[in-house]
Amino acid sequence: MKWYADRPGRFLRQVLADVVALAWIGGWIWLGFQVHDTVRRLRGPGDGLVNAGSGLRDTFRDAAASAGKVPLVGGQLADALGAGTNAGSTLVNAGNGEIDTAESLAFWVPVALVLAPVLFALLIWLPLRIRYARSAGAARSLERLAGGEDLLALRALTRLPLRSLARVSDDPAGDWRKGRRRVIGELAALEQNALGLRRTG
Repeated sequence: MKWYADRPGRFLRQVLADVVALAWIGGWIWLGFQVHDTVRRLRGPGDGLVNAGSGLRDTFRDAAASAGKVPLVGGQLADALGAGTNAGSTLVNAGNGEIDTAESLAFWVPVALVLAPVLFALLIWLPLRIRYARSAGAARSLERLAGGEDLLALRALTRLPLRSLARVSDDPAGDWRKGRRRVIGELAALEQNALGLRRTG
């Protein structure tokens, strides 16, 4: 495959298109990371709930353990303080739920934001570049083959507009069939020129 043309005009257009496409893709990916970091900050309140709930749960658990040692009423006090332990656990669970939601959003929101424009660029730009690279590579390979000039001329006959072919001959297909070398050479050069290639031979 040959990724870039030999002729400066087409070469510069190809390079510019590649730079724009890669900048577009890179820009959206960068934006995705920024959105990820921003959305991930939404887990802050969840972290606060987990910390507060953990502190509350530990405090009530320690208090219930101490109250359990009080003679006669220790068991009842421990049970009453156990409700505070449960409240702390509820806060921890709520905080963890908020953290999970924030982490999920931090992943999926950037993916949804970036996926469409990046796929759009890849589905338009990449196939065009690959198609050019294959066509130019095939033309360069044909040029090196015995009879390659004839095949390049045939490609020109099948791919290029009639007005371009008419500049070479009034009957380019007939001249190709008759093996007229001048017309075949001009058709081959026309095909290579259409791809932005220079003849090497």
